[in-house]
Parts: sequence; structure tokens; C-alpha cells
Amino acid sequence: MGKKSNAAIFYHIKRAYEHYCRPLCRELDMPQMAFDILMFLANNPESCTAKDISRGRGYRENILSVNINKLVSEGYLERAPVEGDRRKVRLVCTKKAQPIIERGQKALEEFNRLMKEGLSAEDMEVCQRCLEIVGKNMERIEKMERTGEERKQ
Repeated sequence: MGKKSNAAIFYHIKRAYEHYCRPLCRELDMPQMAFDILMFLANNPESCTAKDISRGRGYRENILSVNINKLVSEGYLERAPVEGDRRKVRLVCTKKAQPIIERGQKALEEFNRLMKEGLSAEDMEVCQRCLEIVGKNMERIEKMERTGEERKQ
């Protein structure tokens, strides 16, 4: 069996996660994207705007906006101003969203357990260390882009 590219691996993880969450989303009568929005906000409290969700989950802003509006109208989210920047709107999960979030977090824990099956603690430490290094490199590249710094060839 050939070696899969990182992009293929991430694609399969995303697809497996969506497949794993599908029964819960059906039971909740909630689209996958709406469920993902609630989970993203619950698991990333520092990233609480639509732009944060769009960047973090890779969703197009127009379809994201439709799902956010639906979650607000159904009472799962509230909009609040961002202190110091009146142009930004913070999204806040309501009490009504908490049972969904709790079930979603349990499902995510189980999914993570299944995904890591067969990996030793040492394997996980190496993986974590690699991801941290890659993450720092990505932050550095983003900073270079923002500041206009030249790339070293």
C-alpha cells in the first residue's frame, strides 16, 4: 500500500469525523455545519467570530452566515459586541446549546480515541511535537505574509 499525502490523510480524517457525527446530527435534526459551529465555539472560546470559524474550519463566509443566522433564530447562539471593536460581533453559545455541546464533546472524545487506536504514548508525543513545530512554522509564515518579509530561498 502506497504512502498517502498529508492532504489525503487530513481529507480522510475530516470525512471520517463527518461520518461519525452524522447519526448525532440526524438525531438532533441539525446540519453538520451548524453542529460544527457550536463545537468550534465551545472548543475555541478565544475564536468567537464568524471570521474565526471560517478560517478555523475552512467554511465559506456566505454559507457560514446562513447557518449562524439559523442557530441564532433557534436560540442556540447569541450575538454580542466585541469590546473595543464595534465592527466585530462575538458569537456566544446559549444554555440551550449546552446539551448538544456536551454530547458533541463526548462524541469527539470517542472519535479521537478511535483515531488514535494502535498508537503508543511515544508515537503520540512525537506526533504532538511535530504538529507544534509545524504550527509555529505556519505562524511564522503568516507573520511574514502580514509584514511583507521576504522568504529565504
